[in-house]
Amino acid sequence: MKWLRFKQGAREGFGTLQGEEVSVHEGDLFGASQPTGERVAVASLEWLTPCVPAKMIGLWNNFNAAAEKNGWARPAEPLYFLKASSSLAAHGQAIQAPAHYDGRVAYEGELALVIGQAARAVSVEAAPSHIFGYTCANDVTAMELIARDPSFPQWARAKSFDTFGVFGPVIETDFDFSKALLRTRVGGRERQNYPLSDMTFSPAELVSRISHDMTLQPGDVILCGTSLGVLPMKPGTEVEVEIDGIGVLKNLYG
Repeated sequence: MKWLRFKQGAREGFGTLQGEEVSVHEGDLFGASQPTGERVAVASLEWLTPCVPAKMIGLWNNFNAAAEKNGWARPAEPLYFLKASSSLAAHGQAIQAPAHYDGRVAYEGELALVIGQAARAVSVEAAPSHIFGYTCANDVTAMELIARDPSFPQWARAKSFDTFGVFGPVIETDFDFSKALLRTRVGGRERQNYPLSDMTFSPAELVSRISHDMTLQPGDVILCGTSLGVLPMKPGTEVEVEIDGIGVLKNLYG
């Protein structure tokens, strides 16, 4: 099922995508919910982020092809950072260029997983039961900030400007990452095309290992990392992240 959140006029709601319509639900996205019987046209709605995470966790160096190309050693454990919750942006929302930063801003097309039930120190075997589903993400990055100060890498700052945490449009609950490709198009030109099966740490391993560091709550999002093809964006450029079986996340930069 493809779950989404939407805004229609003054109201916000959630439901499942049924072709060009949304079957509206009531209740809790991660708890008990049921259809209301109302169906609304997608064209009449404003997309919201498909959930509202308390935290968004991003992986670095989690794809083998990128590590080999860049000469990076394979990590012994997941290497991750946090993106501020204020950085979240939805499908169709413009990605804003930071007003006080004039350096390069890069796209990073990624698979994201959404936690469905609280996970604390769970095993790899138990981890899938804590995953609600998967969505597309664009881990936008102010490239030159990370290493600007050699004494302190600024991962959180470089990743957390407003609208830099883009994900959506839907959460797909029936998804096999091992059989899917991710493609990123910038201005209509394909820049990334890689198999999600190339991950060093699978979604289940990520949930298990990270849950031993911090409790993961329903709605939390883990960005699984990116592979080859990351480049800066030019203002006015449309960026699309497409994942087989999930959909297309589309945003205009600048």
